[in-house]
Amino acid sequence: MSASNTLITTGAAFLLGDDVNTDINCSNKYLPGKDIAYVAAHAFDALAPTIATDIAQAGGGILVAGDHFGINSSREQAVHVMRAMHVRAIVARSFGRQFFRNAINNGMPLFECDTSQIEPGQLLEIDFSLGTLKVDAQLVQTAVPLPSEILAILAMGGLIPFLQKYPDWNFA
Repeated sequence: MSASNTLITTGAAFLLGDDVNTDINCSNKYLPGKDIAYVAAHAFDALAPTIATDIAQAGGGILVAGDHFGINSSREQAVHVMRAMHVRAIVARSFGRQFFRNAINNGMPLFECDTSQIEPGQLLEIDFSLGTLKVDAQLVQTAVPLPSEILAILAMGGLIPFLQKYPDWNFA
């Protein structure tokens, strides 16, 4: 992959609020003995009771949140649960730093921008390499584009597959 490659994701918006702790909302720690599929079917129930079903019925989508998405979240499992939910990306005003790194390491694209004007169900298109977010085909937000190294990790599906292919980080 070269730095000029793009990463574009589209999908319907599914809204959550501020301060979403994914350790609580996407963890079988709170559902002992349950597998990822079960946890994914019940993820975020306390915040948005139908969101897992709604995303499944739509065939996937993009989570949209406010401030501090993933705050206090250190479990990689949360990203695996969201991938099982067919979450294609997450847009939020800000992310917990541990969650941000876990998401990138596990191939989940993140976009940080103002989300206050996004409504449920709107069609989002995110170009991570340009740092643009379109809502219903209208450009509404720009952000700092993701660095080529992060785009390469995301394109490979996460850090482990990236390092298996490029152990010396020579991907240009």
